[in-house]
Amino acid sequence: MTALRVWAPSAGRVELACCGECLPMIADADGWWSVEAPSLEHGVDYAFYLDGEGPFPDPRSPWQPQGVHGSSRWVDHARFEWHDAGWQAPPLAAAVIEEIHIGTFTPEGTFEAAIDRLDHLVDLGATHVELMPVAAFPGERGWGYDGVDLYAPHHGYGGPDGLKRLVDACHRKGLAVLLDVVYNHLGPSGNYLARFGPYFTHVYATPWGEAINLDQAHSDIVRRFLLDDAAMWLEHYHLDGLRIDAIHAIVDTSATHFLETLAREVRALEAQLGRHLVVIAESDLNDPRVIRSPEAGGYGLDAQWNEDFHHALHAVLTGEHGGYYRDFGRLAHVAWALTRGLVYDGRYSAYRQRSHGRPAADLPGRRFVGCLQNHDQVGNRARGERSAALLSPGLLRVGAALVLTAPFVPLLFQGEEWGALTPFLYFTDHEDPALGEAVRAGRRREFAAFGWDPETIPDPQARETFERSRLDWGEPGREPHASVLAWYRKLVALRRGHPAFGDDRLDSVDVQFDETAHWLLMRRGTVVLACNLARLAQRLELPETGVSEVLLASEPGVALEKGMIHLPGESVAILGPSPDAST
Repeated sequence: MTALRVWAPSAGRVELACCGECLPMIADADGWWSVEAPSLEHGVDYAFYLDGEGPFPDPRSPWQPQGVHGSSRWVDHARFEWHDAGWQAPPLAAAVIEEIHIGTFTPEGTFEAAIDRLDHLVDLGATHVELMPVAAFPGERGWGYDGVDLYAPHHGYGGPDGLKRLVDACHRKGLAVLLDVVYNHLGPSGNYLARFGPYFTHVYATPWGEAINLDQAHSDIVRRFLLDDAAMWLEHYHLDGLRIDAIHAIVDTSATHFLETLAREVRALEAQLGRHLVVIAESDLNDPRVIRSPEAGGYGLDAQWNEDFHHALHAVLTGEHGGYYRDFGRLAHVAWALTRGLVYDGRYSAYRQRSHGRPAADLPGRRFVGCLQNHDQVGNRARGERSAALLSPGLLRVGAALVLTAPFVPLLFQGEEWGALTPFLYFTDHEDPALGEAVRAGRRREFAAFGWDPETIPDPQARETFERSRLDWGEPGREPHASVLAWYRKLVALRRGHPAFGDDRLDSVDVQFDETAHWLLMRRGTVVLACNLARLAQRLELPETGVSEVLLASEPGVALEKGMIHLPGESVAILGPSPDAST
């Protein structure tokens, strides 16, 4: 006998369709309906009828094996046999995160197939795998940010048991798993929540659809819907943390913000489960209150993506200055990010035409996730070019070194570590032709505004666009990719093994640079990173740190001599004291 509840405050009649029967549900308080369903057990399909209309999937459906328009399937999470007893995730301060998209990470595009590639991540030295969203979305392929069944792992990836097997395998290999979740909107197709209740509000809007109702009438139950979703992933799927997508599009004017409540409940769940759990935000606000403790007036999240660091690094390395890169492009911006956390911490932004951000220099580097590329910064380019396609081999190595020696938590995007040349394009699989055409036209308009020829924009709906985005696992075994992979492995090993990188206080980082000569020196304790971004070789004067040994160099020809270093063009070296030097 299974007790089932559903929230449908506006319905006059609710029925459960299960095993060929329609069972009338009983109205409870606050718009809830309940029923005892003797036939509802693991693997059984069910759906709801509201005032004779339907069938509709469960808003909290744990499994959608026939896709987002089909019936829900009941899951007994206790049936799965885990093998990760005693597992603890490494702390974020020691993390190296690899972001992956399940559908393109392997040729098969499934949770199960990803297990076969985990040894590659272990050999790289990664500590965390971050999955792009896996909540059920329309069609077979997509990025996952248009999910509509937030409790159900996408059927095309392998459903609930497939995700559990992947997480279990990761833990057995020493890899923590983070999941990207979307709490600011739902996708346009297969989204039946509004049929059940006021999950959305017209008071606010997002660029991608209706805003979720977090502070209007009936919002208590909507908030609980999302809070329970977060807890489900962490508890029933043994995930080690969540990355919350685009929190700047989560509008909540409540005295206690939804994110603060989420962080507090995750802390409580952490104590209950006895496992370390983290919550990371993607934020365009440059507001460190998100990652400050509640005692200091913050929300209490563990970290946030540092878009300023990415933009500053990308603009300097590529020379691109369009769009939001307009605010960047000087080595001073890179230096400011490395020593202050945020570049725009209250200063005027020409791109926004207003002052932006708030100071964050007192926070440790572990509160920020830094990268050279991620799914957004690659996939939101018209042609999906990765850094390896935009940069010379030398500058690619410089960028990698800055990310992996910065005081921030480093994040790599799948294939970055071997300089993958396969693009990562924006792709969808909307079954509604009108919706597919709207996405296609919108994509072309967006990039036409940036000067791209609309006819050259890959069609998001075309299967070829998706297929081109799959990783080529033959690349790491051949040049020049094998050498890039070796460089990343050395950088990760140095970061994880050298004590100088354990101090992530931003005020302990010192950066010197020359905009004209195009070089940058960063000191972290006893280690110095020396970057020559110019094409010609240069001799740079080193700071007084006692460095006497080249720990790692991207090119041959690096030489130390009497407080100076000779760097070939577009190269980087990491320097430190000799092993027998006193500290």
